[in-house]
Amino acid sequence: MSPARTLPPPTVRLRHKRALTIAIATATLLATATPAEATTHTYFVDCASGSDSNAGTSSSSAWRTLAKINSVTLAGGDIVSFRAGTTCTGTFAPRGSGAAGHPITATSYGTGAKPRINGNGATAAILLDNVQGWHLTKLDVTNTGPAPGATQTRVGVYVRLTDYGIGEFYQLDELTVHDVNGCDCRYPNASGGIVFYAAGSATITGFDHVLVQHNTLTHVDHNGVAIVSDWERNANYPTGPGSGFGAVTGLNIAQNTLTDIGGDGITVFNGVSAFVQYNRIDGFSWRSGDYNTGAFAWNSTDIVFQFNEVTHGAANAPAFDLDGGDIRNIYQYNFTHDNQSGFIYLCPADNAASNGGIVRYNISQNDDRANVPGGGLVVAQCGDEPNTQFYNNVFYAPAVQKMVQNDAGATLSFRNNIFVGSATNSQFADSTGNYEYNHYQSIGTPPAHNAYVRSGDPMFVAPGQATDRLHADGYALKRGSPDLGTGVAIANNGNVDYFQNLIPTQSPNIGAYQGPGV
Repeated sequence: MSPARTLPPPTVRLRHKRALTIAIATATLLATATPAEATTHTYFVDCASGSDSNAGTSSSSAWRTLAKINSVTLAGGDIVSFRAGTTCTGTFAPRGSGAAGHPITATSYGTGAKPRINGNGATAAILLDNVQGWHLTKLDVTNTGPAPGATQTRVGVYVRLTDYGIGEFYQLDELTVHDVNGCDCRYPNASGGIVFYAAGSATITGFDHVLVQHNTLTHVDHNGVAIVSDWERNANYPTGPGSGFGAVTGLNIAQNTLTDIGGDGITVFNGVSAFVQYNRIDGFSWRSGDYNTGAFAWNSTDIVFQFNEVTHGAANAPAFDLDGGDIRNIYQYNFTHDNQSGFIYLCPADNAASNGGIVRYNISQNDDRANVPGGGLVVAQCGDEPNTQFYNNVFYAPAVQKMVQNDAGATLSFRNNIFVGSATNSQFADSTGNYEYNHYQSIGTPPAHNAYVRSGDPMFVAPGQATDRLHADGYALKRGSPDLGTGVAIANNGNVDYFQNLIPTQSPNIGAYQGPGV
């Protein structure tokens, strides 16, 4: 029997309502536009058989080169259409800005494969430089060149603002980004598939209303999708770059598929009230000498990572990270599996204070089963992150050596979690964490500061058999499980579990499943 399904969590429902409100508002704006605002142009580019001497305003009179379209100053509502099945070599670096209700769009026309923009080793294949109000869709992007230098930036789609202020509205969807051999660089010379960079030193710069969704990224180095900034200095990071803080607001990175990523999968600097959700990251840190992460935020507040699947991280790369300057970030409803360096890392580096992280209703299966040198780490901490809570997660790691390692001496809170270790008894290396109402199976010595312990078989339906995020029903609890109704109630708990079952107000289950016994 499959666990029951209910409505998405309130945050998701509210987000859908907000999206509908934005759509209605946008439609109203377009319908009431003045004649001057409604005057737009569509430009056609055919890099196979067009001619730059053509008018460029119809498919039968298309231009031929990127240089030609790059010479035009575009305005809100304009459309640049590339002919399907063709390849344009060089950098598409358009001029001009649109707005949220009246963006400039770059897309395809005709039938066949998505039109390709091949950067051929340039800094970027598509470069949106000090412009805003852009929508990129249905394009194929690649950028392979000679082996890059140690700090040489090379990007597929590069959105770069320098001393610009706040750039508004960027929508990237249905893009195929592949084969970008950038440097092994996270910041400031960030390379990768899709990179947003707030640069400069004179005017605080950031982004607002950024939507990156339904894109496919394959074999890109170093980053899959990255938001980075020169404007990181705030109360949580007083020694950070820049003389102020350039926030990234209205950010939603959703429903993207990332495979064969050289370094980090998804990186967010300076995010505020953002979502990273419904993404699949399969294979990361495969060509990097640095420490990397499947998905993480840096110097960010109220970021929600949810409904993601992260797998096949290399030995120097956990699935997630609560990092420096992170305040009240949440990881929930995620499925991670077969990551060699474990589920999550907590490491507030560079004197960037972190506080209030929440990790809940996640399922971690076979993370660090490779037993990397030094022991497997499902959860690890290198620095103090006060008020960090782990509750109602499942950590199924039958090959792990160390279930939790806390090298910082900080107090982490673990409640209502299920830990399943190895037949040779996995260990906890945490003398200061607070553990209550947790279940331990195949654990040598339960951690210190432990109360209301459950042990033995938790009676999962079929542990270790989940194939993806939507097929993890094996972590439901059978009838008779000692974890049914024996957990502790937790305030502000998100209302629903991994399977979207409502959470009872009293006596919840232990683990990520809150339905009845199966």
